[in-house]
Amino acid sequence: MEALVRHLIDPFIKHADAVDLNVVEGDAAYILELTVHDEDRPTFTEDDGRVLRHVRTILSAAAGSKKATIELVGDDAGGAEE
Repeated sequence: MEALVRHLIDPFIKHADAVDLNVVEGDAAYILELTVHDEDRPTFTEDDGRVLRHVRTILSAAAGSKKATIELVGDDAGGAEE
């Protein structure tokens, strides 16, 4: 899952060294927490989170029988954003 997400978001990232992806895998779900540089955040939040929604769609298809979701986390958001 982590390699897939990195492949999907790489074209949108200007500060690759600031990307942090935490993957939590349970019996029934994958939860991915994505942290990016402040300058890269608008790419994932503008247009009502269009890019992040598309990444979620691909993750859901790739997860098979498990549920998969990705959340953008960071200091300025105060938590997860959708």
